[in-house]
Amino acid sequence: MTSTRRVKTAVAAAGISSFALLYAPQPVLPQLAAQYHLDPGGAALAVSVATGALSIAVLPIAALSEVVGRRPVILTSVIASVVFGLLLPLMPTYPALLVLRALQGVAIAGFPGVAAAYLAERLGRAGVAAAVGAMIAGNTIGGMLGRLASGFTAGPLGWRGALFVVAGVGAICSAITVVTLPPGTRARGDAQLRAVAKGLVTALSKPVLLAQYAVALLAMGSFVALYNAAGFRLTGDPLDLSPAIASLVFLAYATGSVSSAAAGRLVARVGRRRALIGALLLTAVGATLTLPDSLPLVIAGFLVLTCAFFAAHAVANGWAAADAPENARGQVGGMYTATYYLGSSVGGAAGAWVYGHAGWPWLIALVAAWLLLAAAAVSVGTRVREERRELVSAA
Repeated sequence: MTSTRRVKTAVAAAGISSFALLYAPQPVLPQLAAQYHLDPGGAALAVSVATGALSIAVLPIAALSEVVGRRPVILTSVIASVVFGLLLPLMPTYPALLVLRALQGVAIAGFPGVAAAYLAERLGRAGVAAAVGAMIAGNTIGGMLGRLASGFTAGPLGWRGALFVVAGVGAICSAITVVTLPPGTRARGDAQLRAVAKGLVTALSKPVLLAQYAVALLAMGSFVALYNAAGFRLTGDPLDLSPAIASLVFLAYATGSVSSAAAGRLVARVGRRRALIGALLLTAVGATLTLPDSLPLVIAGFLVLTCAFFAAHAVANGWAAADAPENARGQVGGMYTATYYLGSSVGGAAGAWVYGHAGWPWLIALVAAWLLLAAAAVSVGTRVREERRELVSAA
């Protein structure tokens, strides 16, 4: 196996493991709610505490990788997250489960926070694009596989058995990463940490970048809020599906792989600004389609909103990378990742709480407002950039 192929295999396997484990509890939230007498908002904490811990840990772990190296951080991440995944079904109480999920979120943060920098250093510009594609594919497959595996096995095995199954999948993938991941470049020490801090200030100073962070926060919050509540809506009255059938909604993730790949062509045709605002508005349209108590419309709505969300994410992520100053590329990527998972944590929990206390229509109203706010942030942030360019040209 060539070095490049080993890298692609390793990061794809790490992505599958990390994101399968991160979102495995999502399909079994109704079962958690039933066992521990929780409302949907309380059950959704099983997802939100992990993504929240990830969002907090990602920047410090990225800085740590400058000192100890990228490969040790990635390997520690995939191994520790699997260990926590195997322990998770053994927790005797719900608070203990939440504590372990928070620790698992910190462990998982080592992969998304460091992987892109590892690939850039290991492969250079010539090979990094294909490897990043393999990594994103692994992330998407992992998120879908973890949800489907836990959803399909929750019926016969219960939620504890379902989480064991996903942890087993993660263990196999993490073993592949450990065996195939080549060494990275040497750690660069304390001097680089000062540059990291300086770059972080730069990453927070450009309005166009702040707009992309807003998209990451608000769009991801909307997306996870809808999927956190989806299991309750699909398995409850009047749709009344079984957990296994309800988990098929996560097959909509396949449309995300297509739309994220097509986002580049859309940007080339209409520009980043129009493409991103259009994708955010289409996400809101898809959410609105799920309002009637009609299974075909609910399915169609999830297909549309998932496709549009991943297109928006691809455009915003690429825009942030393209506009990142040379001395702050890693920090911009870290900030985007941090706000993305902060949105998952806070938005996912808030959305589930709104659904549990006010119902699906109010959840749709909430996420529509978030998506419109994200579109407004893009409009304002990019207008500031255009005005600054006009001033520079006039001078």
